[in-house]
Amino acid sequence: MLKIHGLTQRYGARVALDALSLSIARGGFVVLLGPNGAGKSTLFQVLTGLFAADEGDVEVAGLSMRTQARHALAHIGVVFQQQSLDLDLSVARNLQFHADLQGLPAHESRERIAFEMARFGLLADMRRSVRELSGGNRRKVELVRALLHRPQLLLMDEATAGLDPKSRRDLIDGLRDEVRERHVTVLWATHLVSEAEQADRVLVLHRGQLLADGSPADVAAALGGATLEAAFLNATR
Repeated sequence: MLKIHGLTQRYGARVALDALSLSIARGGFVVLLGPNGAGKSTLFQVLTGLFAADEGDVEVAGLSMRTQARHALAHIGVVFQQQSLDLDLSVARNLQFHADLQGLPAHESRERIAFEMARFGLLADMRRSVRELSGGNRRKVELVRALLHRPQLLLMDEATAGLDPKSRRDLIDGLRDEVRERHVTVLWATHLVSEAEQADRVLVLHRGQLLADGSPADVAAALGGATLEAAFLNATR
């Protein structure tokens, strides 16, 4: 689903991504775990076409971001670290605007919006302005928006920042449903070890390089820790 070949991104003399290479198969909940400044957000900016990497390439569903970016991006849904809904528009208008940008027919977009909102228990909030919603429900609306065009790869960048434990759990449960029901590939960037412990696969990123790759237990063993948290802290301090 996703292949990264020798990806390098620099900010002046600082190297944010250092010849990063990895491959992710379709389906599964994959966590990109790294401390602040590890290069997670830079990687997501390259994956979503906001940056063009200095070196290397990214393939999404076999499509190069350098030569076939428009077609590659059609397979991606994204929830950025910073919330990006229009606070003064209603939930319904926010979602319909995104569906229109994706070129979805009106009847199809209405059905998808209603289905996804009902699945997250938000159908009654459709006419409310986003400003009226809690932080957790805003995140759920952003997830609904990201899923409307049925992406095969879903990117989540620090998506639970500021959420209470229940909202965090609800969001992760919703993603698990997408993986199970539609074989969506989820790449979840976080610095929270507790979120990585729930993943099918963990990628540990530090200073732009991949330190470890495997199940949470395998990564802990590879980094020499009794627990994933201990191993992560020891490897990235």
